[in-house]
Amino acid sequence: MKVLIIEDDPATVDAVSMCFQIRWPRAEVVYAACGAEGMELVETQSPDVVILDLGLPDKDGIEVLRDIREFSDVPLIILTARSDQISIIKGLELGADDYITKPFEPVQLLSRVKAVLRRIHMPQLKGDEGVVNGGKLVIDLAAHQVTADGNPVALTATEWRLLLHLVRNEGKVIPHQVLAEKLWGDTEALDETAAVRKYISRLRDKLGDDPQSPQIILTEPGTGYRFVKPK
Repeated sequence: MKVLIIEDDPATVDAVSMCFQIRWPRAEVVYAACGAEGMELVETQSPDVVILDLGLPDKDGIEVLRDIREFSDVPLIILTARSDQISIIKGLELGADDYITKPFEPVQLLSRVKAVLRRIHMPQLKGDEGVVNGGKLVIDLAAHQVTADGNPVALTATEWRLLLHLVRNEGKVIPHQVLAEKLWGDTEALDETAAVRKYISRLRDKLGDDPQSPQIILTEPGTGYRFVKPK
C-alpha cells in the first residue's frame, strides 16, 4: 500500500505516517509539502490513497483537489483545520471521499481510511446484474459505463457509487443519511441533505434528467431519492 500525504506541517506528516505504520506496517508513505509537488506525485507514484491538507503554501487545497480530479480517481481524504460547512461541502462536491477536521484521533483516521477503501473497492457484481437499458439511458453495471442518447457519460468515482446504489435499489426510497454514509462514511460534520442534493443535481444533469420534472431520479420530499428506470 502506498500513501501520499500532501501537507506542509511536519508534525502532522509524522502523525499521519505513524497511523499508517500502525495499521499497515509495510505501507510506503511519501509526502509533499506543496500542492504542485503533490499533484506530480499523484501522477508519478500512483498512490493507493491521498491525505490532503487545504492550507498549503503554494495554492489552496481545494484547487489541488480540483486539479487531481481532472486526471485521477485515487481515494482522497481531506485532513484540515477548516471546519466550516462551505469548505466541507465544497471538498466533497469536488470529489473528496471523506473530510476530517483537525485535531484528529489516530483511531478515527484509520477507521475512515478503511471505510473509504472499502467503499472504493466494492465487491464484484452478482451474476444477475448486467445492463440496465432504459431507452435513451443505458447503464452497464459490470463495465462501469453509462450512455445517454448514445453518448458516453463521464462520472466521477463518487457519482458512480451514488448511481450504483440507487440503481441496485430501483424503486426503493433511499434516505439522505443512508446515501451520505454510502458515499462518505461518518458524516457527523456534514450537512448530509445539502451534500447529497448537490451530487443528485450533478448526476441528473449528466443523465439528462430534467431537474424541474425528473423522471429517473425522483425526489421524495423530506426523505430521500429513488431510481426509476426510464421507458
